[in-house]
Amino acid sequence: MRHFAIRALRPHAFVVALLCSACVQADDDGNAAEATATDAAATAATASAGMTSDDGADSSDTNDASPGSSNPTTADDDGDTASDGPGPAPDTDDTGSPGGFVTDGNPFAGAILYVDPAYAAKVQSSIDAAPADAELLAEVQDISTSIWLDRIAAVENVAPNLDAALALQQQENQAVTTVFTVYDLPNRDCAASSSAGELDVAQDGVARYRSEFIDPIAAEFAAHPDQRIVVILEPDSLPNLVTNLSVPKCAASEAAYRESVAYAIATLSMPHVYIYLDAAHSGWLGWAPNQTDAAQVFAEVLQDAGGADLIRGFATNVSNYTVLDEVPELFDFQGNPCHDEHTFVAQLGAALDAAGVTGKSFVIDTSRNGRGGIRSVWGHWCNLDDAGLGERPRADPRERVDAYYWVKPPGDSDGTSDPNAPRFDPSCVSSDSASGAPQAGEWFHDAFVALAQNANPAL
Repeated sequence: MRHFAIRALRPHAFVVALLCSACVQADDDGNAAEATATDAAATAATASAGMTSDDGADSSDTNDASPGSSNPTTADDDGDTASDGPGPAPDTDDTGSPGGFVTDGNPFAGAILYVDPAYAAKVQSSIDAAPADAELLAEVQDISTSIWLDRIAAVENVAPNLDAALALQQQENQAVTTVFTVYDLPNRDCAASSSAGELDVAQDGVARYRSEFIDPIAAEFAAHPDQRIVVILEPDSLPNLVTNLSVPKCAASEAAYRESVAYAIATLSMPHVYIYLDAAHSGWLGWAPNQTDAAQVFAEVLQDAGGADLIRGFATNVSNYTVLDEVPELFDFQGNPCHDEHTFVAQLGAALDAAGVTGKSFVIDTSRNGRGGIRSVWGHWCNLDDAGLGERPRADPRERVDAYYWVKPPGDSDGTSDPNAPRFDPSCVSSDSASGAPQAGEWFHDAFVALAQNANPAL
């Protein structure tokens, strides 16, 4: 399998100025909540706009003193800093896209990864608040994270970010990949409390999901046909149908989940849009029966959507903390053979192949899985204390894995630790959870600083 270097490059100031200040933030289980980053575009433009970030295991070159340099630093496939000459040529375009920036292969390969300026602004707020750690925290500021579309109002963020990405693509003459997490399913995340969404199946939620959410997103994607768009589709949706149908809300949501996810796949699938359907993580679906059942559910929904060819693959570990490779843990695996995400991806891939969903690739969320041995119960998921940033986004790290990527923006809270607050989930005061956590999706400064300090590989 070929390996490519990928870069994360923040838009230059003139591009960032195009962007609105609304920010979508995510909680742990892939759960997102409304938040606003005031004047995010201006702040991001001020915070070293245009600098590059190493795509591999080391991003120590992000403090280049030349914002907007015409020769941004690139990285080789091992994550080592390479020469500062022009980046790799874009992939050959098999779709007829002008400029050859769209590919029928891995959308992360050979591409600049778009950096959300709203996220960069949140990082800047922590840099300002923790001057002693400013140099360390600044290493994160130019790393690409997913833009979460977690409510109807967030759809307005699609066009300005894609416009900025297109301007960057034209400036650099290299493919730019923008990643969105689409997350507003009716009766969203039916087995959790902290991540309940705005749409209710009983209140015309399925129709609203189509007409007010998916259709407008699809229209904006269609209006940007010459750039790569990645979609992480509906975390914590179909996996709930595998293991949680005993929960009344999940049982009541099954038909809506199947119908809505199929509609989203069919509507968002375009030659330049690369969909990765959420497939939970090893601690959820790692047992063989769960893998088999999940593969069957995925196969049925894909058939309803129009076929498995409409998606590029699956996303795992979204907003979770499971390590890539097995390490000693504090909890009991309870017979689960998948002790890490690499093992899970390999076994789930085989289960999917057996179910007729063949040849699919994976994206693994590595935003917060740098350290194992930090939880006493595998099911603890909320604001884990002592967690660390994981592998930096990079393409083709191993067979069938298109990318390690930061789907969950590290620093966004998983849920409030205040038992008197709305949407409180007892999981957020577990023995492994950090204290003082704000509402899901709000910026958790202390947790962000700890993630950076505990990063593995180190920043």
